[in-house]
Amino acid sequence: MTYQQLLVELKNNILYITINRPQKLNALNKEVLTELAHAVATAQTNKQVNAILLTGAGEKAFVAGADISEFQNYNSAEGKQLAKHGHDHVFDAIENSSKPIIAAINGFALGGGLELAMACHIRIASENAKLGLPEVTLGLIPGYGGTQRLAQLVGKGLAFEMIFTADMITAEKAQQIGLVNHVVAQADLLAKADEILEKIKLRAPLALASAVKAVNAGFNPKLNGYQTEIEEFGNCFNTNDFKEGTAAFLEKRKAKFNGS
Repeated sequence: MTYQQLLVELKNNILYITINRPQKLNALNKEVLTELAHAVATAQTNKQVNAILLTGAGEKAFVAGADISEFQNYNSAEGKQLAKHGHDHVFDAIENSSKPIIAAINGFALGGGLELAMACHIRIASENAKLGLPEVTLGLIPGYGGTQRLAQLVGKGLAFEMIFTADMITAEKAQQIGLVNHVVAQADLLAKADEILEKIKLRAPLALASAVKAVNAGFNPKLNGYQTEIEEFGNCFNTNDFKEGTAAFLEKRKAKFNGS
């Protein structure tokens, strides 16, 4: 696929995905979501990709929300399909990505933008970032996992407060409540993300994928997180990466994993 709304670059085994609609504050529309779904899906089978960085173009916004004009006249059935399609192909796909995904939140992350960031495994925000779920001001609720992931990250009470009031919070507040992992100066945002990604890409790829499955299983009422952990732990023993990792430890050298 040739991307029109994304800038996608693979560099040093890290896939950099930038939503490139700065004139619209990187708002999510159908084309952006389609391209994001493709970029994330193809990364899963690309052995050159060890991890993914997701950000927005410019310094004003990560993603300032969804493109309201696209669904203004939808009925109930169309609204349900919009949400389901987004869940299945983008937001859940990001959360369940076998390649760790970091969101670098530069500026506004509102509505679908905050939902996109919350689907990522790790969030880093610039000092000027503002985060919120303003959907109730439109007569809606978050429809891309926001009601679930926000409560998981910050607790039920704070999630209700943010959703009910539609207030934006600062990056500093977001870090205090556990919504983001780190807050840095705007100029240091990508460098901080790269610092973490450089560590991640040295680790065993199949073990990272197993960790994603095990952690996510704990938040899935249909699964037993402990049982998933047991199964994934056992699966790791069948990998060459396990043999390499244990050998490197015993030989007092750095492991060189190949994801097999």
